[in-house]
Amino acid sequence: MPGGPDPLDWQGRPLECGACRFAALLARRQCGPGWSCAFDRYAPRIARFFVMNPEAADLCLDAPYAETRANAARVANLFRLRPLLDDPDPGVRAVAVLRLPAAQARAALNDPEREVRLALAWRLPFADVVQLLSDADPQVRLVAARRADPGVLPLLVHDPDPEIRALVAGRIGLRWIDPLLADPEPLVRRAVAARLAPERLPALADDPDLRVRHAVAERAGAALAARLLDDPEPPVREAAAARLAELSAERETDVDR
Repeated sequence: MPGGPDPLDWQGRPLECGACRFAALLARRQCGPGWSCAFDRYAPRIARFFVMNPEAADLCLDAPYAETRANAARVANLFRLRPLLDDPDPGVRAVAVLRLPAAQARAALNDPEREVRLALAWRLPFADVVQLLSDADPQVRLVAARRADPGVLPLLVHDPDPEIRALVAGRIGLRWIDPLLADPEPLVRRAVAARLAPERLPALADDPDLRVRHAVAERAGAALAARLLDDPEPPVREAAAARLAELSAERETDVDR
């Protein structure tokens, strides 16, 4: 299955299969120039090599090319991965974080690279991701917020990133949701409207953003839905009418019972 660029090593030099430590694999058709090689600079060929020869991974954890080290780390013996938390390449460190036991992966909590801390946000147990809720990078905080226990999400109700506040609005305990009612971002208020108890929805019925009012109309009680039939925006009026029809059908079903 040849393909891709010419088979060259990470420094652009021709590969010398005869001098390779894995030369015996060539005769067994478990590697070959242009399709499977631990020392090619083309990442798919490196990945294919370790899929076919996982037992070779431990011998490549100190290879000069970071792509080789990273692919080797994906299948190498776990007991050999701890030193890779100090690897100069963040991609290699991220692979180590994802595979190491959490107790060892925690050593990377102060890693300067976002890629590594993102891996930690996915890898650590729920209780430990709390430490990443204050990370400087919003993507790290977002992943941590997705995985953290809802009980700690009040820490993020004033996060500067609106995507994080919207996520918080969808997961936080309702007793803590009030600060988000007046959030400056409409998509956050819409997320709040999707969770508020129906009796509290009038607080958002006059929101200046039609997306918020539409979310209110979809869950409103009969009185509020009837009021929203006069909304200036057609989508809100349509949602209010559909909600009234839904409530009417529910009442008829209850009567039939």
